[in-house]
Amino acid sequence: MSFSFKTYLKQHTHAAPLAVFRVAFGMMMCFSIIRFWYHGWIETLYIQPKFHFSYYGFEWVKPLGNYTYLLFIICGVASLCVALGFKYRIAIITFFLSFVYIELMDKTTYLNHYYFISLLSFLIIFLPANAHFSVDAILKKRHYTNVPKWTIDSIKLLLGIVYFYAGLAKLNSDWLFKAQPLKIWLPSKYDLPFIGDALMHQNWFHFAMSWSGALYDLTIPFLLLYKKTRVFAFVLVVIFHVFTRVLFPIGMFPFIMIVSTLIFFDATMHKTLIKFISKLLSVLGLRLSHLSLLNKKENYTYAFQKPVITLIVVFFVIQLVMPFRYLVYPGELFWTEEGYRFSWRVMLMEKMGIATFKIKNSKTGDFFYVDNKDFLTAFQEKQMSAQPDFILEYAHYLGNHFTAQGHKNVQVFVESYVALNGRLSMPYIDKSVNLYAEKESFKPKHWILPFKDEIKGL
Repeated sequence: MSFSFKTYLKQHTHAAPLAVFRVAFGMMMCFSIIRFWYHGWIETLYIQPKFHFSYYGFEWVKPLGNYTYLLFIICGVASLCVALGFKYRIAIITFFLSFVYIELMDKTTYLNHYYFISLLSFLIIFLPANAHFSVDAILKKRHYTNVPKWTIDSIKLLLGIVYFYAGLAKLNSDWLFKAQPLKIWLPSKYDLPFIGDALMHQNWFHFAMSWSGALYDLTIPFLLLYKKTRVFAFVLVVIFHVFTRVLFPIGMFPFIMIVSTLIFFDATMHKTLIKFISKLLSVLGLRLSHLSLLNKKENYTYAFQKPVITLIVVFFVIQLVMPFRYLVYPGELFWTEEGYRFSWRVMLMEKMGIATFKIKNSKTGDFFYVDNKDFLTAFQEKQMSAQPDFILEYAHYLGNHFTAQGHKNVQVFVESYVALNGRLSMPYIDKSVNLYAEKESFKPKHWILPFKDEIKGL
């Protein structure tokens, strides 16, 4: 049976899964913002540091001082409005812009799941997530029962890419044949009840976790798509993410992924969830009598479907290609990290480094060493010491700082050593290169020393 893209684009399905996803996404994001504030991370990550690492091309994005709190308030309020479906389009655009700005303020805080939230919030700007079970629907007195099928499938596709690409990234010799870095991380969890002493030091368990993790990521999108294995797959999702949350401090990400995968279930379950939410709101005094239109069959149609479809196709082409950009760079990806970020390479490395910076007068030869603690927080120094773009940016910051202080003919050199996935520490940066004279670009960084080993795989 042939597949027709035009016919597919005309197909509609019940809007309940998209509505439930909107509510869950908005509430989780709101809780995440509150949690971030509660733990004091706004202060420690964005206000206290003297210097902030920036993304190439986004050096203009900086923390806003005490107004950074206002930025988080805007992001939190927007996420709540998204959950309610109130002024949805304005709310989701505001959330996307504020959340991305927060993430761009300091590269030190980069996490794959923050990138995922940024992509997801961009995608759902163009989806009619407020067409059903929303304040907007009540105010406009127009409740859509059905939405284009591709709108829900697009979220499934993004989730599938995240999982499958994370699985592909695990098909490397360190992960599969050395159980690295789990062999380093798991023994530190010896104090876990019941399983700590029994399993965390066992070599076979390290390999079992590595191989099952790769298998899980590669197969879970397909198991969720297939109706007969969907419930089993969701149970696996819950077990996997709860277990990883117990083992590793990865914040809200496991819960975000668990709730997001509910969109793979058919509309019947989501209708039940909507009824449950409605009853819960009724108990709280919020009666949604206007939602009696739920049974009205009315298809949501796009006013400008072709431009939206084109934009989303381009979006997904970028998502499919971008993780492979590392292929245009020489050297070992885990070592150089050129093309490593934004590619769903989740928890594949234990990389520790030490970097000692030397400020030298090129004319006289006089020099002195920098105490990194004078400029960086402990967290920033840890991130900087093993990532070349961090090292380069910090070298320029030091060069500018000491030049402004009146030092002449400033050069910046670094002596750096890095240990990767249990290997002995090795020289990382060519200490004869004046990093202050090097410019950041998309070109390969010739001053990264060669990796004296081989990691086979994707």
